[in-house]
Amino acid sequence: MSNHLYDGVFAPHADSTKTFLYTADREISFAEFTALTDRIAAMLVAQGLAPGDRVAVQADKSVLLFALYAATVKAGGVYLPLNTGYTPAELDYFLGDAKPRIVVTSSAAAEAITPIAARIGAVLMTLDGDESGSLSKAAMQHEGPFTAVPRGSEDLAAILYTSGTTGRSKGAKLCHRNLRSNAEVLRKYWRFTADDTLLHMLPIYHTHGLFVASNLLAMVGGSMIFLPKFSADVALEWMPKATSMMGVPTFYTRLLDHEGFTAKASSHMRLFISGSAPLLAETHRQFEELTGMAILERYGMTETNMSTSNPFEGDRRAGTVGFALPGVEIRIADAKTGTPLPDGEIGIIEQRGDNVFLGYWEMPEKTAESFHEDGFFITGDMAVRDADGYISIVGRDKDLIISGGLNVYPKEVEGMIDDIEGVLESAVIGVPHRDFGEAVVAVVVREDKGLEAAMVEAALAGQLAKFKQPKAVLFTDALPRNSMGKVQKAELRKTHTDLFA
Repeated sequence: MSNHLYDGVFAPHADSTKTFLYTADREISFAEFTALTDRIAAMLVAQGLAPGDRVAVQADKSVLLFALYAATVKAGGVYLPLNTGYTPAELDYFLGDAKPRIVVTSSAAAEAITPIAARIGAVLMTLDGDESGSLSKAAMQHEGPFTAVPRGSEDLAAILYTSGTTGRSKGAKLCHRNLRSNAEVLRKYWRFTADDTLLHMLPIYHTHGLFVASNLLAMVGGSMIFLPKFSADVALEWMPKATSMMGVPTFYTRLLDHEGFTAKASSHMRLFISGSAPLLAETHRQFEELTGMAILERYGMTETNMSTSNPFEGDRRAGTVGFALPGVEIRIADAKTGTPLPDGEIGIIEQRGDNVFLGYWEMPEKTAESFHEDGFFITGDMAVRDADGYISIVGRDKDLIISGGLNVYPKEVEGMIDDIEGVLESAVIGVPHRDFGEAVVAVVVREDKGLEAAMVEAALAGQLAKFKQPKAVLFTDALPRNSMGKVQKAELRKTHTDLFA
C-alpha cells in the first residue's frame, strides 16, 4: 500500500457530491475540493515548486488555505504552516532557516515580508481570509486534473516549528508515514466514519487542527463545519449539525460558562475531544455532570502527532491522558539515566513508533540529542503511569509554557523584557489558568521603581506574538535562586499558582 499522504487522506471520495466542508456562507463538496487542490497544485508547480521544496504559509484560516495544504502535498512539496500571530521579526528566522520556494502571506503583511522573501529567493504570494489575493488569482488560471507527484513514505510532508526551552525554535520534520499512519490509528481508536461531521473551530497552523482533525475527517470521508475561530455562541448555532468536536480546554470552559450549553444542546453529539493543553480535572467533572458525557482527553506533540488517548469505550479518567495508542511504544524513564521506571514513579515520556518525526530541520546534533540509540524519542514531558496503565502528565523537565495549546519559549520573552529600560532582570513562568491551561506570567526585578506593568506590556506588544505576551507582570525585589545561582522557577510557580484562581 502506498504511504503517500495525499493518496491516503485527500484522494477523491467515492461520493464526490457529498459535502466535505460547511462554512458560514457555502458548502464545498468533495469534488469541488479536489478540483481546487488540482488547480493550486498545478499553480505551485508552475511557480517553480519541485519535490521536497517548502511552501511557507502565514494566512488566516479559509477553505483555500486548507486546500493549499492538500495541494502542496499533492505537488510533492513540504507544507510549513506558521502561526498568524508571529511578527515579521519572528518570521525572518523561520523563513531564513527553512528557505521555502514559495511564501504565502496576507496582503497586509506582504510589504514587511517582501524583503525577507527576496533575500532567500522565494516567490511571494498573498492570500487573505476572504480568499482574495494573488494566490487565488493564479490558481484560477490552471485546470485539472493533476496527478499526485510520487513520494515515498519517508519523504517530508510538513515541517512545523516548535519552541524549546534552550536555543532557537526547531523545525520538526514530519514525513508521509508519520501523518498518514497517525490518521489511520485515530480513525479506528476514536471510531470516526463517513457519518461523522466534526465541528472544526481550531486554527490550521497547528498539529491539532491541521493533522489530527483535518487529516482524519478527510481520510474517513466525513464532513467538517469549518469555521474561522472559536466562539461559544457560534459553536452552539452549528452544534445541531455536528456529531463530534475537537477543542482545546478553553473551548470547554467557555461552553460551560454559556447558558445555552445544556444536556439537551449536546445530546446528539457522540464525542468531545480535548488536547493541546492540560484539561483541568474540575472542567472534566463539570462537563460530565452537565452533559452526561465525558470529554476524551489525549496527549500528543508537534514531533509525534497523537501518542496517547483515553479510551473510546471505558473509563475516561479526569487528569489523565489515557493509554499509548496502538503502534506507539511509551516508557517512563529517569530523566538523568534514561532507565525505565516502574509504574507510580515520575519520569520523562519516551516514545517510539510510526508517529514519531524524523528529526529537526538542519539540526543533526539536536536530533541526535533527542533520540536514544534504540530509536526512542525523549519528549521532555514528565509523567506518571498508574497501576491501571493510565498516564498523567505532571510537568516538563524544562520550563516550556503551553498557553492555549501554543508553545511559549520563556527565554525569548525574558530577553525582550530584560532589554526594557528600568528592568534589572526577569523570569517568565507558566501558571494554571482555567481558559488557557497555562498563562504566561513575567516576574520582574526593576531598577527604576517608576516602571509599571503597563509599560512593560506596551514595550512587548509590537515585538512578540500575542500568545507569548504576559497575561500578568509582577514585580519583586529579587528572584529566588539556589546555591549555584540558578533562578528557581518551580518556587515562583508555586508562589503564584493561584494568581488566576
